[in-house]
Amino acid sequence: MRTQKKILPDFGTYVKYSSDNYGAHCLWFSDSKGRTFYFSYQTLVAFRAKGRLVCRKNVWGSTTGKHLNAIEPDHKARVDGDEFDRLYDELVEK
Repeated sequence: MRTQKKILPDFGTYVKYSSDNYGAHCLWFSDSKGRTFYFSYQTLVAFRAKGRLVCRKNVWGSTTGKHLNAIEPDHKARVDGDEFDRLYDELVEK
């Protein structure tokens, strides 16, 4: 009898910098439900849940803009803050 492999939380960086200090500012985390959360510094800027990537429009600065480009290069696919919050509630909270 085969047992199903358990999905464990994980983390990593999504932008490769020459210094680990900078890499710590662009982390992703996954949870046991298969969702992934992308942070720029300490701000959630994108997430993947139920097969969908949701990425915020840049309202911060050029460094976070680089982080967002690494997550979702298509600027037209990004959403504003209100839509981001709504989709988070729909795809993550429920």
